[in-house]
Amino acid sequence: MANAIKPDATRRDFLFVATGAAAAVGGVAAVWPFIDQMNPSSAVLAMASIEVDLSAIQAGQQVIFKWRGHPLFVRRRTPKEIAEARAVSLNDLVDRVARNANIAENAPASDENRVIKPEWLVLVGVCTHLGCTPTVSTPQSPQGSYGGWLCHCHGSDYDTAGRIRKGPAPQNLAVPPYAFTGPTKIKIG
Repeated sequence: MANAIKPDATRRDFLFVATGAAAAVGGVAAVWPFIDQMNPSSAVLAMASIEVDLSAIQAGQQVIFKWRGHPLFVRRRTPKEIAEARAVSLNDLVDRVARNANIAENAPASDENRVIKPEWLVLVGVCTHLGCTPTVSTPQSPQGSYGGWLCHCHGSDYDTAGRIRKGPAPQNLAVPPYAFTGPTKIKIG
């Protein structure tokens, strides 16, 4: 008698497990497209890391690249610009944090903490106020009072180290994670 009940219970258990497994696989298959669409697209992943050749950039010149959908400023500073940036006291700065992804989070915003090599300044070209793109200051086209960048949207004025000096922007221009892969090549991201 006990043997006659046991095969029915086993068949029922098997159907229970098989139905549950089929429902779980079907549920995952139905939800997966919704989860997968939240991942970054292949175009964004392709731009997650870029290499930049610096050899063609002249002293005092800025070149703009695109990185992760934002403008990326690469500026080869002149000795005069470096000296001006290093002469600024931290007490004169609006934002005293370096905002450099390559060093400690709360490092002071000295010029030395904004660059890896003094000659090369690499910044994300997005104003920290409302996200406009600041305009670079050159001897031919001076912008702002500090020789760096001026955001024409609301008047934020940055110096030659990308530090906010005047205007509504609350933070310095961000320094992205980057490293020199050669004497004139950097990898960003």
